[in-house]
Amino acid sequence: MSRITALRTIRITERPNLLWVEIDTDEGLTGLGETFRGAEASEAVLHEHVFPWLLGRDSRRIEAVSRHLLTPYVGFGAASAEVRAASAVDIALWDLAGQRHGIPVHEALGGASRDAIRAYNTCAGYDYNSRGRVQRAIGAADAAIGPYDDQVAFNRDAGALAESLLSEGYAAMKIWPFDPFAAATGGQAISLTDLKAGLEPFRRIRAAVGERIEVMAELHSMWSATAAARICHALEDYAVTWAEDPLAKMDDPKVLADLRRSTRVPICGSETLGGKGAFRRMLEADALDIVMLDLGWCGGLTEARKIAALAEAYNRPLAPHDCTGPVALLAGLHLALHAPTAIFQEVVRATLASWYPELVTTLPVVRAGMVHAPEAAGLGTALRPEVRRRPDAVVREARAG
Repeated sequence: MSRITALRTIRITERPNLLWVEIDTDEGLTGLGETFRGAEASEAVLHEHVFPWLLGRDSRRIEAVSRHLLTPYVGFGAASAEVRAASAVDIALWDLAGQRHGIPVHEALGGASRDAIRAYNTCAGYDYNSRGRVQRAIGAADAAIGPYDDQVAFNRDAGALAESLLSEGYAAMKIWPFDPFAAATGGQAISLTDLKAGLEPFRRIRAAVGERIEVMAELHSMWSATAAARICHALEDYAVTWAEDPLAKMDDPKVLADLRRSTRVPICGSETLGGKGAFRRMLEADALDIVMLDLGWCGGLTEARKIAALAEAYNRPLAPHDCTGPVALLAGLHLALHAPTAIFQEVVRATLASWYPELVTTLPVVRAGMVHAPEAAGLGTALRPEVRRRPDAVVREARAG
C-alpha cells in the first residue's frame, strides 16, 4: 500500500487562475498536479469534498480514484470545478506512480510511441490568460514588453513573427486575430470589413514565409454557425492547419459536423470539453478532424488516455492543449509521447522563457521545433520550494490524523 498522508493546495495571487495540488504518501513521495481557471472554486471542491475522502487511501488505485471523482452527483461530464479538481488530483497520482517505479509517466502509461513530438507556438504574450491581454484588439498603445510578446507581434506584423519562429526552429504557430470582432454582434455575424482585417495576419505570414510554417486559427468558441462558416471559408485560401473551437460553446456535435462538411479547413476541438463522453459524441457525429484536450480540465491523465484511445479508434490525430501552466504542459507532453495518434504539443515560448521557470524545477526541452521526452521519474518536475513561501501564496493542507 502507498497510503496518502497529506494533501495540499497552493495558489499565488500573481497567477490567480493557477492551482497546484501536492499529494504526500507514507513512502516519502510527493506527487504534483495542476488545474487552471476558477482556482478558488476548485480549491473549495478539493478541501470540502475530495480531500476528506482521499486522505488515507492507497495512491496506487488511480483508476478507482478517477472513477469516483469524475462521477459526482452534479458536475460530471464537463470541465466543471469538480472535474478540474479531479484532474489535478489524477495528474498528481500519475506523478507518484512514475516516481514509485523510477520511470517517466509516459512509460507508466504503457510506453512512448515516439521520443519527441512537434511543437507549435501559441502566439500569446507573457501575461496572456493570466493577468493581461486576452481576446481584445491590440492597439497603438500596446507596446511589446519583451522579445516574445507574440500576441502583439501577430497583430503588428505576423510575417515578421513567422520569420522569428522559423529562426528558432518552430515550424508551426497559432493565432487568433478574429477574436476582437466577435463582441460587436455577440459572435452572431462578422462583417466583410472585419473578416478582411482578421485575414490580414494570415496573408502576411504566407507573403513572408510561404508554406514553410503551419498556421492554426484559434476561434475561441465565440461564433455562431453562420459566422464560423464565413470565417472558415475565407481561411481556405491560406491553407491553415486547423480552425480551432469555431462554435460558441462547443457542445453541439450536429451543428459542428455540418460546419465541418461545409469547409475544406480541418476542424479542431476542444480544450473546453471534459470527459470521454463529450469526445465520444463529437467523434460519433463525425464533427472533428483533430481532437484537442486539456489535461487539467478533461479529468487528468486517466481520462485523457481514454479520450486518446477514442481518437485512435476513430483514426483522428490528437493535440494536447497548453496555454495555462507548466504542470499541465508536462502532463500533456507525456500523453502526447504515449498516444499513437498525437501530432503536436502546444507550447508558448513567452511563458517558457519567463514565468514557467519561476514556478517549477524542470521544463520540457524544445529543440529544432520538437518537444523532447522527459527522462526523469514521474512528471519530471516539482514545484519550486520558494513558491509556497511567497507573500502572495495561499497554502492549505489536510493531514491524516
